[in-house]
Amino acid sequence: MTQSLAARLDHLARSLPQVHAGPGGAIAVLRAGEVLLRHAWGYANAERRIPFTPATLFRMCSVTKQFTCAVLLDSCPDPSILDPALRARLPLLEGPAPGALHLAHNQSGLRDYWAVAMLHGAPAESAFGEVESARVIVGTRSLHFAPGTRYSYCNQNFRLLSDAVAGHTGRSFAELLRTQIFDRAGMASAILAADTRAMPDGTEGYEGTVATGFRAAENRILWTGDAGLGASLDDMIAWERHIDATRDDPDGLYRRLSAPVAFANGAAAPYGFGLGRGMELGRATTGHGGALRGWRSHRIHMAAERLSVVVLFNHMADAQAAAVEALAAVLDAPRGNAAAEHPAPAWLGAYAEPETGLAVRIDPAGPGQLRLRYGHSAERLEILADGSAGNGRTRLHLAGDGLHMDRPQENHAARLQPLAPAAAAPIAGRYRCEELDAELLVTEAGAVAYGGFSGFLGQGRMEKLEPVGGDTWVLPCPRALDHTPPGDWTLAFRRDSGGATTGVTLGCWLARRLDYVLIG
Repeated sequence: MTQSLAARLDHLARSLPQVHAGPGGAIAVLRAGEVLLRHAWGYANAERRIPFTPATLFRMCSVTKQFTCAVLLDSCPDPSILDPALRARLPLLEGPAPGALHLAHNQSGLRDYWAVAMLHGAPAESAFGEVESARVIVGTRSLHFAPGTRYSYCNQNFRLLSDAVAGHTGRSFAELLRTQIFDRAGMASAILAADTRAMPDGTEGYEGTVATGFRAAENRILWTGDAGLGASLDDMIAWERHIDATRDDPDGLYRRLSAPVAFANGAAAPYGFGLGRGMELGRATTGHGGALRGWRSHRIHMAAERLSVVVLFNHMADAQAAAVEALAAVLDAPRGNAAAEHPAPAWLGAYAEPETGLAVRIDPAGPGQLRLRYGHSAERLEILADGSAGNGRTRLHLAGDGLHMDRPQENHAARLQPLAPAAAAPIAGRYRCEELDAELLVTEAGAVAYGGFSGFLGQGRMEKLEPVGGDTWVLPCPRALDHTPPGDWTLAFRRDSGGATTGVTLGCWLARRLDYVLIG
């Protein structure tokens, strides 16, 4: 390692606890199998004064998904052998069921079960274990797109895969992880830590900020193949070294996991086998992040450079940003130059996306930038010289027939439909979704509209509704079972010829187009 690289990594190690402040954290940087940086700081449990070390067990959350797919590929060289078992787990589904590869690539069309749980009235810190997850999954009657045609993140895809592989092999998923992945890669302390209430070594995740103070986060989800991995920094170092050691093996698991994948129409897909495919600093990468209340992790692998970064925070700072900072330090690469600031276009406003039925809100976000609220979370787009706006994943541009939104990562493009000014007609009432056996209550308390969900998981809190345009409103969902919430739910109300409300179509990016009818 050169002196200049050593200096950059030393600066990185000293700056991370300041820039991404919280109780504790750890980072590893490897190149060509060599550990360039292995550093931990702070406390794994601040109340019990347990230090955060490279051996601290950490809740890796959705980083688990690649390990689930590694077990899948090792156990079932042809994953389609599981298709009948997966179909059997969706007994009420009308129409074709997604196959194992659709699930592994997040192309299943299933609505995310943690999002749907909120429609069943789940409070944010409520228990969600085997019984609750099974009921949500078994109750599936429809998909929100045809399998293979679109991308949508869906956690139970990987729970279903882990359950199906365990059934196929006759071995527990925890045993499969240990014998087929952890032992081979030298991940000595890695485990399936399914119960999110506590880690075996006392490591705690924290909510809060430096300004407001940190408090232990409360989680009560039971995870398996979707997000159950518990691993230390040293375990993840072993995984990255195993990736490098098997890089030239055509049958190597990571080579198979990171192979190109496509949608049904042949278009390249940016997600497959539990790994996102992307670009950082102008170079191709694979990797994944993990998040739960109090936990943030991110790993990035840059195959052409034989470079890997793993970041672990037991608080809610941006682990992905920290990982990219580490890549930039190793490559001595600039993070980008300031872009020219172009004026805001005339097409800002409120729209509906016709296929998903979701609201699209576009407003200014500072000089030369726009904020787009449509998907899982708000996006910032740069206004370009030709009057369009984009961020490398989403593009908004005006054509002769109106405003278009292109989202190639989802294999989707659409002409947006402008929404008229918000209607003043009443929307209060009880609405029922037959498919979910769940209800939505809308009230007008002091001339202000509120909405809340209820179902077999309880009675959700009432949230203030925001008018978007026409008869379209949004119901915010800033807190949910999983830390990363569904975001805003779109409520598109329907009326009869006399103007009376008859129903509402409800959805978010994770769970689209569910129909409710007015019952009172």
